[in-house]
Amino acid sequence: MTRNILDESQIHPAIRDRIANLNRDIVEEVQQALAAHKVVVVGMRQNPVVKKARQALEAQGIAFHYLEYGSYLNTWRRRNSLKMWTGWPTFPMVFVKGVLVGGGAELSALIGSGELIRMMQS
Repeated sequence: MTRNILDESQIHPAIRDRIANLNRDIVEEVQQALAAHKVVVVGMRQNPVVKKARQALEAQGIAFHYLEYGSYLNTWRRRNSLKMWTGWPTFPMVFVKGVLVGGGAELSALIGSGELIRMMQS
């Protein structure tokens, strides 16, 4: 599978730096967390799916690092940079060993199938 991303040759040179650096700090913060922790959950306040994902990991006894960026009422532009970076449209974003595994429903499926434990052990 190849993600469909606008080729850099189709972006005017005058705006390439602006695109490359837009909210770069939030993406770099997540990248640093991925390098430092086996499981990372990226979320936002007031989102019940984020809360359920965290509770599911806690119920399994799986340690995770949580990064929270704003709520429904703010910070959506910064969070949008994470959506553009990952290609994942919703929160939470759950990463296992640096691999994006999806959101809440996908995490539940991995837990239910036992695959999450296998990923953690490999």
